[in-house]
Amino acid sequence: MTDLTIPPDVDERRAAELVQSHVELGDTVEIRNEERTEDHQLDVTGEVTGFEADYVELDGQSPENKGVRYDEIHTVSRIES
Repeated sequence: MTDLTIPPDVDERRAAELVQSHVELGDTVEIRNEERTEDHQLDVTGEVTGFEADYVELDGQSPENKGVRYDEIHTVSRIES
């Protein structure tokens, strides 16, 4: 498993660049945000199926379902490729 931690001071565009340089379409990843409270915890696992302008598409899903917006990402762990 390979981890990428997004620095807190980067903007959404730079976060997208970092994520896209770390994982490829077809990789299985786990994405977490920095918040660890029960109300705001984000821990999503899925296959990267697209890199949209403002989010990573997981399992063909948008952020309303399983996709994750770049500005919500703290850590991306590549599980498989």
